[in-house]
Amino acid sequence: MTASERSKGRSDAGHERARLASDNLRNADRELREHPGVADALRVNANDLRAGYQTALLTNPELKFGHYVAATRLEQNLGTRFPNVTRQAILERLATGDSIGQALQDLGLGSDEAKAAKKQAERDIKAAKNK
Repeated sequence: MTASERSKGRSDAGHERARLASDNLRNADRELREHPGVADALRVNANDLRAGYQTALLTNPELKFGHYVAATRLEQNLGTRFPNVTRQAILERLATGDSIGQALQDLGLGSDEAKAAKKQAERDIKAAKNK
């Protein structure tokens, strides 16, 4: 009897989650190498950004690096006006299947405000990638 059979497939699911997290972390490393300006734009060093993302992957191995970066930027852009908008709060909602826009609305922004905030974060990140 294999481990998979004994665990009724749970070990397969765990291996898949670990593989997915590993793939996402590898993609984040590539993104940081190709676009070092992203970490600078977020006012963190690349190692701290990578470490934070790696920690977030423990909770949500499906989390894409771009979503982590966007959540970080949104907190920076909105946190003073909307104290509920934190990276952690956005990431928690993403883990439940919400979009970033829906997460922002859940955290107190109106629909138009959420759209505008998301677009601004996208512009900020795109500008950082082009540096």
